[in-house]
Amino acid sequence: MGAHPAPLFATERTAAQLLDMKPTEFAALVEGGHLPRPKLLGGLKRWDVQELQKIISGQSIEGEITW
Repeated sequence: MGAHPAPLFATERTAAQLLDMKPTEFAALVEGGHLPRPKLLGGLKRWDVQELQKIISGQSIEGEITW
């Protein structure tokens, strides 16, 4: 079988895994404003994976992202 496509949006647990941290650590960074809050998609909380990648890689600098 082929590889699974990369997710466009992720649950809190998956987003934390993508950043190699515990969900509690991820939640604390979100609550502290260091990471974006989730988007609501049909009532489901999901994080934009591309947005997280830009933040971690430094492509998004302070003042360019609104969350």
